[in-house]
Amino acid sequence: MKHFAELITKLDQSNKTSDKVNALVDFFNKAVDEEKIWAVAIFSHRRPKRQISTRQLREWCQDLAQIPDWLFDESYHVVGDLAETIALLLPMPTSGNDKNLGQWISFLLELEKQPDEIKKEKIQSAWYQLDRTERFIFNKIITGGFRIGVSQSLMSQALAKVLQLDKSNIAHALMGSWDPREISFSALFDAREMKLDNSKPYPFFLAHPLETEPEELGEIQDWQAEWKWDGIRGQLIRRNGETFIWSRGEELVNEKFPELLDFANSLPDGTVIDGEIMAFRDGAPLPFSLLQTRIGRKNLSKKQLQEAPVSLLGYDLLEFKGKDIRELSLQNRRELLEDLHHAFPHERFQLPKLIVATTWEELGEIRSLSRDHLAEGLMLKRKDSSYETGRKRGSWWKWKIDPLTIDGVMIYAQKGHGRRADLYSDYTFAVWDGDNLVPFAKAYSGLTDAEMREVDAFVKKNTRERFGPVRTVKAELVFEIAFEGIQDSPRHKSGIALRFPRILRWRKDKPKEEANTLEDLKAILKTYGG
Repeated sequence: MKHFAELITKLDQSNKTSDKVNALVDFFNKAVDEEKIWAVAIFSHRRPKRQISTRQLREWCQDLAQIPDWLFDESYHVVGDLAETIALLLPMPTSGNDKNLGQWISFLLELEKQPDEIKKEKIQSAWYQLDRTERFIFNKIITGGFRIGVSQSLMSQALAKVLQLDKSNIAHALMGSWDPREISFSALFDAREMKLDNSKPYPFFLAHPLETEPEELGEIQDWQAEWKWDGIRGQLIRRNGETFIWSRGEELVNEKFPELLDFANSLPDGTVIDGEIMAFRDGAPLPFSLLQTRIGRKNLSKKQLQEAPVSLLGYDLLEFKGKDIRELSLQNRRELLEDLHHAFPHERFQLPKLIVATTWEELGEIRSLSRDHLAEGLMLKRKDSSYETGRKRGSWWKWKIDPLTIDGVMIYAQKGHGRRADLYSDYTFAVWDGDNLVPFAKAYSGLTDAEMREVDAFVKKNTRERFGPVRTVKAELVFEIAFEGIQDSPRHKSGIALRFPRILRWRKDKPKEEANTLEDLKAILKTYGG
């Protein structure tokens, strides 16, 4: 564990990409395979199954530290992270250990069928063998809340250097449902092994936001324009008589969309389609709120399938007749996709029409109608572009419309997590309903570090009440809240829920009395709600 703890410390000490890559390269060059495969798994969000509850961890820590509930609660509220709180409260270690990361994870997995008393004895014994940093990592692995500043792209970059492979090949190897308990580090990146996995998706190609005028992209004739849909990005795979539907978050979602399996089973083997899963009926998309009624449900009722039917809006073809065609131009891939759609028509397989405009100004006018089409704006893709890996500039851009906005008053604050664990950075906002403030949204992004520290100081000086980690604060600060969508929600006190709320700016120029009202929110709902 010492080796992995050193890596985590180095990653936490710098925000520079080069420093993080160098630390990862050094780790993977030195670590044994058992340790490397689990490090890759953890950084790609494949954590071992939880064997211990957070309640048990807390109780066992308090038992060793001999502290009461109130002191643990106060410590947790100050630190803001359970794993770190426990690591700080435990007595000093009494011995060392030579187990690496993989061996400690095996140790945890072996606890699965053990009675609670044995689990307690084993965990407390482990704590006594680990130093503070190692304990923190050990606790994080148990709780499943491991969030370190290592993106998939960053890890792919480091592994490409270590293994002398192309970064895109590394990214492809990391996709899919591989299990660190069943595959070795070397086999994970073996091209022959990858071909044996019928379910393995390709890495998604992601667009950058367009932050300049579209005219700077060159001639409009060189670009393909289409609506930017508000659904679930998905990849449908048909290989060797099997169908797999992957979300962009690398979740296998076959059981959530049975109607897509029906049409996929009619496709020829060796077909991979990239597209958007959307609620769709009578040739038109339905509001995202309908799709949400199906997300997270293990069992779908007949009523839900009828009220929120879904389709795959295919906008790219990645594999055709068993051949990887990502290197072909977008124009060629589109032609093959149209041929496929024509040969295998199905009501649940839609091919979005391309948007035709002769000038950027004309396209901009079409873009202004995005919300009428339940779209977030336009996608702009170079016709000669290949299908790349990850988020790269130049070939694909998302030209989104401006978000909807509302001015709200901050009424509650809570400390954040990770590097924000000592700052009040998570806020609840309210609008006026007569003389009362009604909460309508939570947000934790959009402020600069300096602004966040300023708000943190305000919260500490102006706290009215405490409810566990949450503080009620003096209603004074006004913020402009941006959001992408709005809908009715009986679960919220305001009766309204926002999609992707975030702080656009701090309205220091506006007194709280001039913040928006619930009627203003309802007017937006009437105009743009789904």
